[in-house]
Amino acid sequence: MSARSLESFQDVLAYRFQNPQVLRQALRHRSYAYENPKEPGGDNERLEFLGDAVLSLAVSHLLLERFPDADEGTLSRLRASLVNEEQLARIAGLLGLGDLLLLGKGEELSGGRTKPSILADAVEALLGAVYWDGGFDPALRLVRRFFQAELTQATVQADPLYRLDKDFKTRLQEVTQAQMRLVPQYAVEREEGPDHDKTFYVAVSLAGRVLARGVGKSKKAAEQAAAREALALFESRH
Repeated sequence: MSARSLESFQDVLAYRFQNPQVLRQALRHRSYAYENPKEPGGDNERLEFLGDAVLSLAVSHLLLERFPDADEGTLSRLRASLVNEEQLARIAGLLGLGDLLLLGKGEELSGGRTKPSILADAVEALLGAVYWDGGFDPALRLVRRFFQAELTQATVQADPLYRLDKDFKTRLQEVTQAQMRLVPQYAVEREEGPDHDKTFYVAVSLAGRVLARGVGKSKKAAEQAAAREALALFESRH
């Protein structure tokens, strides 16, 4: 993994690690650590353990913030709908996290970079790394960003436009078409890095007005990130 890759990924996260080795550890799967025992730092399982607790606390915090009168059962159901392997793997995909994982040869050959369980665990390890490096506040900001659209959805669960099994671009288009009769347009504003390690910067617009921007390790991931930000912004204003 190149230093440029780590730098670009921190741009995607919008968080700068004080100790980049903590980030590298979060990306190091146990299969890689087993095959490279002399590399310091170990695998990401300790950070995953920490990140699981950070994620649960952060989502609980955000749900209490949004639903101050909800009972414990309702909050537990809402948290379970947000914090699960499917949702975490989706976040990993938006971040391009799979491309950055350090995997052993066998795990690489068996498609480890796209396995939902590995991707979900890596997201938790990443949150653990952010917490370990910078404390709870930056971890909370990251979780808020990851789940903003889903938290908005949780306030309008009866609305079929907000099903969680739809991607952010689809959901944004359905909302804008239904409410404004407009279709979002996406444009790559710039690309950085060599062909094998590009970072894409995308803007999403309505009627020529930029709503939001997204960053990703592929054009698709950057578009999804932009749509996620736009959907959250759109809901906060409408």
